[in-house]
This record gives sequence, structure tokens and C-alpha cells, in this order.
Amino acid sequence: MIQMLFELPDVCSLKDKRRIVKSVKDKLQRRFHMSAAEVDLQDSLSFAQIGGALVSNSRVFGETVLQKAFAMIENEVPVRIQDMSIHSEEF
Repeated sequence: MIQMLFELPDVCSLKDKRRIVKSVKDKLQRRFHMSAAEVDLQDSLSFAQIGGALVSNSRVFGETVLQKAFAMIENEVPVRIQDMSIHSEEF
């Protein structure tokens, strides 16, 4: 599981924010085959919190995919990342 908190510096309306958040969720779902959702701060204009999850039979593979997803957001999305955490469990 990955959670990211980021600032949206040039957003002027909730509509702009929703467009960026939807773009991030769609990229995570398409490129990394993971579930993604805006998990908090839905009414905030300048911040968003996105959570993503995936299931794998390998902890190393799962964490690698989450790191790649984070790198993609860092490099391709016009946001300032304030916080990021990756959590994995093995059953």
C-alpha cells in the first residue's frame, strides 16, 4: 500500500484539483495495475491525499512497483510531494 500527500500549487478551483487527481489515479491504474483512490482532503483546494494498493505473491516485487509508481508521480505530475509512505504485509 502507498499513501501520498501532495500540494497542488497552481490549482484555482476544485474542478482543476479533481482533474489532476483523476489523472494521477488513472495513471496508477493503467501503468501499474493497482487500485487507487483519493482517501482524504477531498474538500481542500491545495492538497490531496491519494492511496494505492496492489496484491502480489512477492513482497520485493510489490514494493518495487510502488516505488516506480511514486517515481512516476514525482517526475510526471505537477505537484509538490509533502509526504509518502509505503506499507507492505505478508500473509
